[in-house]
Amino acid sequence: MIQNFFKKVTLALKDGSLRKRILFVVGALALFRILSIIPIPGVNSQKLTEFFSGSAGDLFGLINIFSGGGLSKLSIVMLGVGPYITGSIIMQLLTMIFPKLKEMYHEEGELGRAKFTQYSRILTVPLAIVQGIGFLLLLEKAGAVSSLNAIGFFANLAVITAGSVLLMWIGELMTEFGIGNGTSLIIFAGIVAAIPGNVSRLFLTFTPAQIPMTIVFIVVGLLVILGVVIVTEAERPIPVTYAKRVRGNKVYGGVSTYLPLRVNQAGVIPIIFALSILLFPQMIFKFLATVPNEIVKNISDFIVGLLSNGWFYSIFYFILVFLFTYFYTAVTFDPHAISENLQKNGAFIPGVRPGQPTSEYIAKILTRITLVGAIFLGLIAVLPMAMKAVTGITSLAVGGTALLIVVSVVLDLIKKIDAQVSMREY
Repeated sequence: MIQNFFKKVTLALKDGSLRKRILFVVGALALFRILSIIPIPGVNSQKLTEFFSGSAGDLFGLINIFSGGGLSKLSIVMLGVGPYITGSIIMQLLTMIFPKLKEMYHEEGELGRAKFTQYSRILTVPLAIVQGIGFLLLLEKAGAVSSLNAIGFFANLAVITAGSVLLMWIGELMTEFGIGNGTSLIIFAGIVAAIPGNVSRLFLTFTPAQIPMTIVFIVVGLLVILGVVIVTEAERPIPVTYAKRVRGNKVYGGVSTYLPLRVNQAGVIPIIFALSILLFPQMIFKFLATVPNEIVKNISDFIVGLLSNGWFYSIFYFILVFLFTYFYTAVTFDPHAISENLQKNGAFIPGVRPGQPTSEYIAKILTRITLVGAIFLGLIAVLPMAMKAVTGITSLAVGGTALLIVVSVVLDLIKKIDAQVSMREY
């Protein structure tokens, strides 16, 4: 296995086209890291550190993951790919409400998907403006950003909105001209870039009394990685047979193969969706809690308090991950389209009639295996919060989510590179 891995790496680096794709991704990520250390005007570093180490640190630590680490430095790309992810979520939710959007996404081919993506891009701009206003006002009240006049405020807003759109564009270029999903890779790069700093802080505060707890964390972390890999790679094969066709003196078909259905079709997307839904209201109500109006303040305090409750947050998070796993699977995998393709190619599932019965059979199996994937993904998502409740270490919730994203992105990237290498081998 190790020999095969090194063989694939050697082939990837030797192939000119593939090497260009890899170097393009590396260059784009380097540009992103440079942008993420350029701060907006008026940042108070000391107040910013206090803000992130205070009660808001847990919430904004999670938001910082989606900004690729830009928020913790209040960089020009502090919003990261968050607005684009939120825009994509809203568009995919709308496909369940408006049949025309669903038709555009599923039935109009590449042109339809390009239009759909364009709507997500357009929606990113107003979302970035709304999030930018919320962040700037909240950070200004905390003293992390100097109080600016109207011109200075709108200049900062324009810069961070443009930064978010620029990052969205870089992510799409990486998807098109590089390898893997550009948006996921930007989040991944931000998480990995923070590892050296976190490790150095851990060593500075480390004491011998922490050795047993550290061993437990390492074991649990390895088990989480193993679990994510197993569930991500697990498949349920459905046998498929191609009917025999005689053309002249030659016989075509009669081959038996299988249709692989993944236990977790959605990957890490449900966790990203669930976190976006959870974090956005928290950010809004934290800002509204500072409004002078007593009624608005009381309602905001109640909702923030409810979302800050460990039990409520964990249960709600689990439910959202569970539902989004089914939702995203339904959006991206259409049993009816699979059934039609099998029928057009003269293929059938043994013991199942072609057409609607085949579609229902595939949907039934998909529902069952997705149940396993959704429950497992939900449990893995709330596990860091359970460990945080036991140990009292707030950084575990952030670290656990980051670990899930990193493992899923690495698996996806390895698959994409392997597919490119295999294509060139044949």
